[in-house]
Amino acid sequence: MSYRPPARRSLRISFNALALSGSIALGLWLGFLAIALTCWLASHFLFSQQLAPVAQAVQQLAKPPVVAPEPPNRLFEQYQENLRKNEELQSLDNARSDPRNLSNPKCQFWLQQDQTAPSEKSRANVLQFCN
Repeated sequence: MSYRPPARRSLRISFNALALSGSIALGLWLGFLAIALTCWLASHFLFSQQLAPVAQAVQQLAKPPVVAPEPPNRLFEQYQENLRKNEELQSLDNARSDPRNLSNPKCQFWLQQDQTAPSEKSRANVLQFCN
């Protein structure tokens, strides 16, 4: 008995290119939708409780707290006060040394008052009547 391999049959396959392309595109699209839906459901049900602190932190970062401005420094206030005093003293010295003030009796009176008994009122009046 001799062994004979079976005769090969030719298999004729015919396909429509449009139907094949459409089927592949539909399969890819449905696969993408299935993966997206699965990921969304997993994140919605499994990770919602785990991601709640992260979501809250993101919301806090989006709205930074209002920072109150710092009060001016004590040294800066002292510096401003010294500047004001120096300007006042300079204007008083200018009023004393200005020859035009010699003919003004009110200015002479307040200059004398400021020289004998200096006070805020006398300085204010010197600045008012001598300038």
